Amino acid sequence: MKRVTGLVLTGLIAVCVLSACKPEAGEEKDGKLKVMASFYTMGDFAQKAGGDEVEVTTMVPAGTEPHDWEPEAQDIAALEEADVFIYNGAKMEHWVKDVLNTLENKELIVVEAAEDIELLGSHGHQGEEGVYDPHVWLDPRNAEKQMETIGEALEKAAPDKQEYFRENCSKYKTEFAQLDQEFEEQLEPLPGKDIIVAHEAFGYLCRAYGLNQIGIEGLSPDSEPDPARMEEIIEFARENKVKTIFFEELTSPKVANTIAKETGADTAVLNPLEGLTEEEIEEGKDYFSVMRENLQALVKALQ
Repeated sequence: MKRVTGLVLTGLIAVCVLSACKPEAGEEKDGKLKVMASFYTMGDFAQKAGGDEVEVTTMVPAGTEPHDWEPEAQDIAALEEADVFIYNGAKMEHWVKDVLNTLENKELIVVEAAEDIELLGSHGHQGEEGVYDPHVWLDPRNAEKQMETIGEALEKAAPDKQEYFRENCSKYKTEFAQLDQEFEEQLEPLPGKDIIVAHEAFGYLCRAYGLNQIGIEGLSPDSEPDPARMEEIIEFARENKVKTIFFEELTSPKVANTIAKETGADTAVLNPLEGLTEEEIEEGKDYFSVMRENLQALVKALQ
């Protein structure tokens, strides 16, 4: 937290130079709204909702795990120049409150995309006070709500573009419904329901489609399992004939590989969509394509 505070002070010095150049409301560069998004999925939703009328900057760099990421001075300076700031909430971005409290940009529209979604806690149960699973977007129905919330914020920032933003959100509402249907139809008849995952990021997906996640680690991917937890996971995998141990592309597969070796299982990627690599972005992957890759991986593991 001291590092965040120091960066905030550095950022404030930087924005003193920039603030004199900030355009008046309604005079955005190229007529586009300047949108800052905390991490990949928020940026993807903002771009889809805003289309050609927004200039979206994603703060967490490609290929970076976002849980412990903190903004640099240039990120804070960019927020001073932005029209809209979109973040997930549910303590996914631990730095938001401190940074927002220091900003001089009083016209900034701040969007907490998960604000109106019922949150789960650890192990997929209803969240206790202060302990929540932030990965709401892995249920397509929640993701749809998040994009709708983002679209409403864009309308507030640019009321003259309201019809355009609503058309975009309506188009993607149909895509979310199709994705939800695909998950339901393909997962429901499968005999397997248990998935062993790198960390407990998939509670909302599991709740939506009747699956049971067993997390090697907790809600944070940086926590390390102790030997007792490792033995518990290995025993569960053997007893329940789990065929696949899932890991995440942005974190080390070492623990998953160890469990797979001990149990004779395969390993595969199950992507929590916290971020994509530069290569994935260049290939044109997005929320929908990666979710469908996740679905294929689940079907293969559970059939």
